[in-house]
Amino acid sequence: MNQRLDVLERRYDELERRYEELNRLIADPEVMADAARYRELLKEHASLEDVVDLIRRRRQAVADLEEARALEEEGADAETLRWIQEERRRLQDLISGLDARLKEALEPRDPNDEKNVIMEIRAGAGGDEAALFAADLFRMYQRYADRRGWKTEVLSLQESDLGGIREVIFSVSGRGAYSRLKWESGVHRVQRVPVTESAGRIHTSTATVAVLPEAEEVDVTIDPDDLQIDTFRASGPGGQHVNKTESAIRITHLPTGIVVTCQDEKSQHKNRERAMKILRARLYDRLESERRQKEAEARRKQVGTGDRSERIRTYNFPQSRVTDHRGGITLHRLDEVLAGDLDLLLDQLVAAGDGA
Repeated sequence: MNQRLDVLERRYDELERRYEELNRLIADPEVMADAARYRELLKEHASLEDVVDLIRRRRQAVADLEEARALEEEGADAETLRWIQEERRRLQDLISGLDARLKEALEPRDPNDEKNVIMEIRAGAGGDEAALFAADLFRMYQRYADRRGWKTEVLSLQESDLGGIREVIFSVSGRGAYSRLKWESGVHRVQRVPVTESAGRIHTSTATVAVLPEAEEVDVTIDPDDLQIDTFRASGPGGQHVNKTESAIRITHLPTGIVVTCQDEKSQHKNRERAMKILRARLYDRLESERRQKEAEARRKQVGTGDRSERIRTYNFPQSRVTDHRGGITLHRLDEVLAGDLDLLLDQLVAAGDGA
């Protein structure tokens, strides 16, 4: 184990030295004059920036932990000793999390990891309660994106009568979005007493989450002749018209049968742009799945049927517990996870090597 740590420390030293060298090079006027080389160096510098930040944060945490251990050995009163022990536990957890993130950062990259994503959340088994849970998941991902400095944009939204969400499709834009959010694909299960339950019984409901790498036009070639484009009047809950013009768009990709509908914008042009973005992501996901010799219907396989027996994660409200069934990870920190602190789970999943 010590030998492995020595190897890692040497690797960390090399990366830090290279990062400092890049800092000097990109500030050199002669290097800046060579546009092609300058672009390559900037790209390498950007790829190392987050890794070096993690290395430095880890080294500081290790130094702080050693200092805490030294203070504990010197002896102290009971109250100070309790504080030192709590600080040691906090630092050990911090170092474990940083180790997991460094492992992820230094492993061979998924070519899609730096892409933005299209996320789709749909209410599964459980009726109105499933729709309310889907809304909880949507807010969780919005908060997580905020924490990471990513931008979210709703592309399509179908709400339920009780304020839940039957379906939402949204984009998440930011560095490394797919590398983190790809772990969220699958069936999410909730166990709690619904607001509509008068007898106080715990119900189990589900929502499905699909995470698709956002495809650029260069990633997927779409023949306009393969598209059937229909326009219609957008309508809200209960059939109430959102507007009186035919601004809603339905695009059918005839070779695959994929259908995308967007009606949230009053502009037909904007709805068409959003629908094409979703369509490209779904087609790209399909092509990627075929390359990996998976089923052609990659999205259905990714999210399952929404049945209660299928799940990647369970959110148990009575016990304030979150269990990720892929890594056998259980946390009694439900409020923090729903508030957007998903790294509590994702760091451990990365370390365990499970997920997408």
